[in-house]
Amino acid sequence: MGQITLRGLGSELEKEVRRRAREDRKSLNRVILDILHQATGLHKGKKASPAASLKQLAGGWSEKEASHFLESIRSCEQIDEEMWR
Repeated sequence: MGQITLRGLGSELEKEVRRRAREDRKSLNRVILDILHQATGLHKGKKASPAASLKQLAGGWSEKEASHFLESIRSCEQIDEEMWR
């Protein structure tokens, strides 16, 4: 398995790759390999997890998106004691 050094990577592209790695909790190397596999159509024959098709259909949330959602519904989780008397 060979190694390739990337030079001339623009700051915006670097930030995007680092953002994806952080959000997906993957290494920079894994993110770049995933991008290359997707761009070339040369996908590795990895077995997908049982939930992969559902995640692909429904989408997935980043930690930030999930946190924002949970914060937005926090008021709905409060019990109104007067209503239950």
